[in-house]
Amino acid sequence: MGIVGNDENKQLSDEVGKNIAGIKHKFIVMSGKGGVGKTTVSVSLAYSLALRGHGVGLLDVDIHGPNVNKMLGLENKPLTTTGTKINPIKVFDNMEVVSTASIIEDPDTPIIWRGPLKMKLIKQFLGEVNWGPLDYLIIDSPPGTGDEPLSVVQLISDLDGAIIVTTPQEVALLDARKSIQFAKKLNVPFIGLVENMSGLICPHCGKKIDLFGEGTARETAEKMNVVYLGEIPMDPEVIKLCDSGKLFESLDKESAAAKNIMKLAEVIEKYSDSQKKAL
Repeated sequence: MGIVGNDENKQLSDEVGKNIAGIKHKFIVMSGKGGVGKTTVSVSLAYSLALRGHGVGLLDVDIHGPNVNKMLGLENKPLTTTGTKINPIKVFDNMEVVSTASIIEDPDTPIIWRGPLKMKLIKQFLGEVNWGPLDYLIIDSPPGTGDEPLSVVQLISDLDGAIIVTTPQEVALLDARKSIQFAKKLNVPFIGLVENMSGLICPHCGKKIDLFGEGTARETAEKMNVVYLGEIPMDPEVIKLCDSGKLFESLDKESAAAKNIMKLAEVIEKYSDSQKKAL
């Protein structure tokens, strides 16, 4: 990590492990490149798992560009504490969220931090938040393979998997391949690739238009021996609802995007069940 030594890192990992021992499955959502809809996938996956009856925590460790609260309509919602513990913000009865956005008063204020401060905050979010017993913790990380995803992977000794989000464009896949290699080198057990913005659903005729190509993410997954988790089409309605913070209040559950997001949740659920049976 370049931030702490091995002994100190193990101590931090042990502290985090005790605090999140009640969480059955932990997945980090990554992307090699920004602008591929990684946070939309993270939020949608967390919601879909909650909709399927699971207890879900959503942790936003995109410290410099936290957007989870915006998409959930939780702007201006501060974090509270009980004793020495930080309380996550309830989205629904079975879904809660923690984000850097909740600790800054002005959303236009940049966080200008180096690695050690980011590591400290991520450790707090994992080790000092009152997550309680949950089925899933979905962690939304910033693009790339820097401090934030590295801290998460090294602090969570029993991380279940990494979900890599890309678009069909070769420039996005180039960076996605780096994220896949990152997860492999750090021995993440499960690695899956999602093709987001996989064509545009025309709002007039409902047909799919392949803006960035087709099938490229599936080919990449096969070549790199990772799980292909499916495609999510670009839907103008989803974009509008994310910006308004009303994605889950108004999203058409029968839309192609909603159905494919639910399929992604099913794949993660099946993998988690298979791991539980193997223990």
